[in-house]
Amino acid sequence: MAGSHLKDLSAFLMVAEEASFTRAAIRLGITQSSLSQIIRGLETRLGLRLFARTTRSVALTEAGERLLGLIGPAMSELEAGLARIGELRDKPAGTLRLTADEYAVHAVLMPAIARLVPDYPDIRVEITTDYGLTDIVSGRFDAGVRRGGLVAKDMIAVPISAPIPMVVVASPSYFARHPAPQQPQQLVEHQCVNLRLPTHGEIYAWTFTRAGRDHRVKSEGQVVVNSISAMRDAALQGVGLTYLPLHYVQDRLESGELVEALSEWRKTYEGYHLYYPNRRLASPVFTLLLQALRDNLDDSRKRSTAKPARGTGKHTPAKSPRRTT
Repeated sequence: MAGSHLKDLSAFLMVAEEASFTRAAIRLGITQSSLSQIIRGLETRLGLRLFARTTRSVALTEAGERLLGLIGPAMSELEAGLARIGELRDKPAGTLRLTADEYAVHAVLMPAIARLVPDYPDIRVEITTDYGLTDIVSGRFDAGVRRGGLVAKDMIAVPISAPIPMVVVASPSYFARHPAPQQPQQLVEHQCVNLRLPTHGEIYAWTFTRAGRDHRVKSEGQVVVNSISAMRDAALQGVGLTYLPLHYVQDRLESGELVEALSEWRKTYEGYHLYYPNRRLASPVFTLLLQALRDNLDDSRKRSTAKPARGTGKHTPAKSPRRTT
């Protein structure tokens, strides 16, 4: 009976996490009707509704929110304990669940994972791309990746990337039709390709720095996307100016496919950090990922010291690991 209840609670957590019976059923490897039956049975035993369901959405009720807060951390601890038991195997094995924004996946996580997975066939990595400040405990993630200043104060935070300079770029064909802006305020006269944050629904602000002061500018344009790869593609095709991490478009700048504007106003953000709960006991799989991330950062520093990348300006070393309280 206890094993059955544990499976039911796992199913509840999956639906709460996905906010969708369809997606949760796919991840659990069962049919949607079977999952609905499991949740109805759990609600019947508790005598409470856990989800408010419509044809378009699934949301937790007040009782569901309380249950999630009660069992979410406990299930995370249980999974961590099972992972530690896996240490008895000859090779590390298990699943890592991570959350990161799109550029962090591209620039930080994927290079580290490429180091890791060929040598450890029993490791699985599941990444959720998310621009929000995800609660990794309730979301049952092993860790998250965000810029350092965005990490919650009750998390362990380890630097895993260099600082992130941002650039305004467009294609030569666009600048052939429009003179390049000399100040951020002139962006109102241009077509700007903007990013609408998928998590919050907001337009991402373009921020510039001059004489130690930040300037936020509202950019306008006919095209709004929710992916930085789409922003880069739009710029390459001459749609307009866009605002992207320098290293995401460095090769296109060097090839001449893109041209930077407002280079004297570059804003540089703090580098990415891997963050996870204070109470977490690291599994071998987690330790391997952290080492791969640190190795990539070391390699990046060595390359920067040996031969500074053209157009990157001064390189600022990442800070040493910090523990927040």
